[in-house]
Amino acid sequence: MLYGHGDDGYRFKADIVADFSTNVWYGGEPQGLKEHIFSNWNTINRYPEVLAESLSKKISEHHSLHADNILVNSGSTESIYLVAQAFRQKKTAIVVPSFAEYEDAAKMYGHEVSFIDWRLLNPSTPIKTELVFLCNPNNPTGEVLINIEELLSNNPQTIFVIDEAFIEFTLAINSSVSLVNKYKNLIILRSLTKAYAVPGLRLGYIAAHAGLINKVKQFKLPWSVNAIALETGKFIFDNYLDIQLPVRDLLDDKKSFINSLMETPVEVLTSHTHFFLVELLNGEASTLKQYLIKNYGILIRDASNFRGLGAGHFRVATLSAAKNQLLVNALKEWKNHTS
Repeated sequence: MLYGHGDDGYRFKADIVADFSTNVWYGGEPQGLKEHIFSNWNTINRYPEVLAESLSKKISEHHSLHADNILVNSGSTESIYLVAQAFRQKKTAIVVPSFAEYEDAAKMYGHEVSFIDWRLLNPSTPIKTELVFLCNPNNPTGEVLINIEELLSNNPQTIFVIDEAFIEFTLAINSSVSLVNKYKNLIILRSLTKAYAVPGLRLGYIAAHAGLINKVKQFKLPWSVNAIALETGKFIFDNYLDIQLPVRDLLDDKKSFINSLMETPVEVLTSHTHFFLVELLNGEASTLKQYLIKNYGILIRDASNFRGLGAGHFRVATLSAAKNQLLVNALKEWKNHTS
């Protein structure tokens, strides 16, 4: 899906005052990153490492893994398409509602696609496909699945592709990266842009058993990770403990935000992250999106194009208290506008 994602404010003429459509950390990039990038600016005068080898080494050491357990990519989307290509024409299940690129990538490479309702998935769920795409925490719902290891051990015939792009935004679960050598049917996708507010750089990685990494690596294009993104990744892991986002405070802010939204004509769905789904009690999210942009410069993520969701669903991420209140006030006006 080339279009239809969040953070599409560039497509509108109005100035965006508050962007609730992206689930990237709103606080900006880590302190010192900009200076690090410019101090290494001359790296753009040469080709980058073919497979971002030095960053793979740093990541593997961070996770107490071997370098052959890691494949660095130009964002999670590249990782998704590489996996779909490496396992082309497999029977593949996607846990929905979830990120549309899993389905798009699977169909591009001839997979026989089926779907599992997130609400029905548990360790005893019979899995009859060769591959499963699962986002944990899930996008767009913000829900989490706790018993990943039990799911893996109960279904050794199935490869689970678990997208942990939002693992830094929850306290409900920990990453499953430590399981990659114990289970040969596990592929973890990680993002290095959302928690560090650098999505424009495109950077992420795959963690998996060496055999799975080698299979995916066969389809990897050389130099897909540019020199600036490579330096960004090095900075992140060299300064990891000092640059983690204040997730507990962020989740507390989310609770206050949700309490304020109770005064508006919406229903807020359960989430374990800073972003969450909202459903209009009346009207369509696409109409609300245009209303908010035109009248308030506020951008939301119309979620009606997620498989399994309806015309009234939209997703928002927690921003500063002042910006959160802008949306609350606008939704109150929307109620008056539509009544």
